[in-house]
Amino acid sequence: MKAQASLLIMGRVQGVFFRANAQQIARKFSIKGWVRNLEDGNLEILAEGEEENLQSFINWCHKGPKGAIVKKVDISWREYDGKFTDFNILF
Repeated sequence: MKAQASLLIMGRVQGVFFRANAQQIARKFSIKGWVRNLEDGNLEILAEGEEENLQSFINWCHKGPKGAIVKKVDISWREYDGKFTDFNILF
């Protein structure tokens, strides 16, 4: 079953290549959507795909890349809409 999740990732998550690594991991799990930095130093991700793959991606987001210190991940589940064709870094 396909699902969509909105993630707010808090902690030391900017300046540690989190977005580039998230893009690689998302593509590995066939996750579509986007990741972007927020002005407050946190990250926002909108991701969709097969529920099992999405959960694996979310599990990775709880750790992040080397150098990241993830303090909290807020997850909001949404209805899958299939509007994304890739996983992109938004600027």
